[in-house]
Amino acid sequence: MPDIMYRFFIISLCLCVANSTSIGRIEYLPGFQGPLPFYLETGYVGVDVNEDVQLFYYFIHSESNPKDDPLMLWLTGGPGCSSISGLLFEIGPIEFGAAAYNGSLPSLILRSRSWTKMANIIFLDIPVGTGFSYARTAHASCSNNILYSEHAYEFIRKV
Repeated sequence: MPDIMYRFFIISLCLCVANSTSIGRIEYLPGFQGPLPFYLETGYVGVDVNEDVQLFYYFIHSESNPKDDPLMLWLTGGPGCSSISGLLFEIGPIEFGAAAYNGSLPSLILRSRSWTKMANIIFLDIPVGTGFSYARTAHASCSNNILYSEHAYEFIRKV
């Protein structure tokens, strides 16, 4: 397994296990020295008629002015692709430190050009089955463009 994929897997697993059943603020992450200097919340929001679709998200407050800065919804989506890729590899406030793998947890460092410097961001694992989002029934695991948009709309209404 390539080094970067191994790191991605370990951090993803740690985040998932730490917050697998409810909404909660995360103050520490494995591989990051000390408490996080930004507000990070993760959790699940149930959508669909019986909330059989559980959508997983990461929410990060703006580091400037959370009450006045815009809210952005980041959708990475697709089979096997969690929104954690956007958080860690693209626009989030943390990224992997560049170092050869030595058998320990990878280090996380602050990204100086994070989009969270100016915006509140929700990273959402959608459609159902993407990243850590899941379905409670076989029927709920089915998805198409109409269901995708309905689930996204209901998610926004609930958060």
